[in-house]
Amino acid sequence: MAATHETAAESAISATEPQPAPGATPPRAPLVARAAAELVGSAALVAVVVGSGIQATELTDDVGLRLLANSLATVFGLGVLITLLGPVSGAHFNPAVTLAEWWTARRGGAGVTLREAAVYVPAQIVGAIAGAILADAMFGRPLVKWSTHDRSAGHLLLGEVVATAGLILLIFGLARTDRLRFAPVAVAAYIGAAYWFTSSTSFANPAVTIGRAFTDSFAGIAPGSVAGFIGVQLVGVVVGLALVSLIFMPGRTADDQPAA
Repeated sequence: MAATHETAAESAISATEPQPAPGATPPRAPLVARAAAELVGSAALVAVVVGSGIQATELTDDVGLRLLANSLATVFGLGVLITLLGPVSGAHFNPAVTLAEWWTARRGGAGVTLREAAVYVPAQIVGAIAGAILADAMFGRPLVKWSTHDRSAGHLLLGEVVATAGLILLIFGLARTDRLRFAPVAVAAYIGAAYWFTSSTSFANPAVTIGRAFTDSFAGIAPGSVAGFIGVQLVGVVVGLALVSLIFMPGRTADDQPAA
């Protein structure tokens, strides 16, 4: 009986305390937790990309089948990682996304601060390198062997501009229309499609680009091609944000309309 009275009293006290509004954003995780999520997520993503490429190479000589296996594994892996780690860090796994978010926050939108971006980006790069090394280790390959896969041709660089701009347009378009809940499926589907419709097979990620230079495998990129890829990926960020501003321009309210 006493326990019943205590429970009732606790309920009454709880009812008088301020409660969060329905749908309110939960408190942000500590920065160290978010950095860990970005590091682990980037490592897992690159391990999926590189590992599936190695596995496909060992199973078939057909380049088309290799790319199909590589892209499917990336789609499934990326979707799972965004679903799992999105609530912690936003699941960027990509300096291009982090820098774009910092830029929008700087201009009054939601996003990471400069201090947070300065933590996210190194975590993503370290994670990407670790993921490539882990993938090679799992398949008994040299832990670090620079890639010899040259990707410096102009049409490949154009493909990276398109891939990165499309990714930024997708992510920030979802944010502008309050549909980020669809990000795990939408982003994974876009990257899977971009494997096939871009000439570069859609790296669209400076950290992943750096990580993939550490493996001389199907998914590798020669160190000499890295700077060019990162440069055009940053161009893609600018193009993507410009498209977001143009396409998702805030509408005018009735109060903003000129008087008749």
